[in-house]
Amino acid sequence: MEPIKVLIVDDSAFMRTMIKDLLSSDKRIQVIGTARNGADAINKLKRYEPDVITMDVEMPVMNGLDCLEKIMNEQPLPIIMLSSTTVEGAENTIAAIQKGAFDFVPKPSSTISFDLRQVKDELIKKIIEAQRANIKPLRLRNQTFKGKQNTATDQVFSYTQKRNNKLVLIGSSTGGPRALEFVIKNLPKNFAAPILIVQHMPKGFTKSLAERLNFASAIEVKEAEHGEILRNGVAYIAPGGKHLKVRQVGHSIVSSLTTDDPVKGHRPSVDTLFFSAAKLKNHQKIAIVLTGMGSDGAYGLEVLKHNTDNTYTIAESENTAVIYGMPKSAIQTGYVDKIADLDEIACHITRFVNER
Repeated sequence: MEPIKVLIVDDSAFMRTMIKDLLSSDKRIQVIGTARNGADAINKLKRYEPDVITMDVEMPVMNGLDCLEKIMNEQPLPIIMLSSTTVEGAENTIAAIQKGAFDFVPKPSSTISFDLRQVKDELIKKIIEAQRANIKPLRLRNQTFKGKQNTATDQVFSYTQKRNNKLVLIGSSTGGPRALEFVIKNLPKNFAAPILIVQHMPKGFTKSLAERLNFASAIEVKEAEHGEILRNGVAYIAPGGKHLKVRQVGHSIVSSLTTDDPVKGHRPSVDTLFFSAAKLKNHQKIAIVLTGMGSDGAYGLEVLKHNTDNTYTIAESENTAVIYGMPKSAIQTGYVDKIADLDEIACHITRFVNER
């Protein structure tokens, strides 16, 4: 197989050299060039024809966000952002993902020594996945899917019991922030159920994600807090570095945040959220697995189906998923009720919640 051609964009000569040395250690990757800012990167795209770009955010002349936007409009490529873990860095990173960046890798927090070796494996893994990504959804910048309101005619919501409390569970990883935006923005303001979301993301970034989704959506979106009573019409995002669980307290459902060991390398874990929800016997649940690498959520989905007879499950289709790993693993369990394009999912969720 031909090596993956990577263009490195960073205004620091030290960082360019460091990243090049780290990536060149893997035979699957070929660093074909470097650029010192966004304008330099644009000029070098036709010359180098990279498969994947790594890009800093803060740069002179043309910053990473402007460069990203120009590339995604004119010559879409998978772009991995190297981002600061500061509050401003997190906000810029989420903005980059919403503009079409494939994913990001946080820079080490030290301002003295950028020891990128601690993120070497993560960066290489994401470059390899990026080269296989479906970047078509990444081009849908500033578009909001309207939902195919008349396509869900297959009687998928055939519950016969009286209307119970409803709970929406969503798991996502790579490509997830943009997929979540399309789903959450299309839910109505009077949405009659709580929504719990696990998005694979490090500490410091989930709060910015919640704030941006909250600004863009009719419903409230917030980072989950430990011990809060879940309310209808609110989406709760698991904080980076903590598992999100739910439990029944009296007639209410309460959130629980823990620092238990990672599950399949993830904390927060989609499986962990699904496991906890499976213990709620008096709630109808809809569980959705969106784009992402790996198989997180697949086993949890099985547990939901085995433990409750009032759970409906959806996996995002290969047609719209940026990375089909998580949805594909969920489908392979045999417990997915519906495979849906991203533009259909909000419609399915709303119908499920409104079904009596």
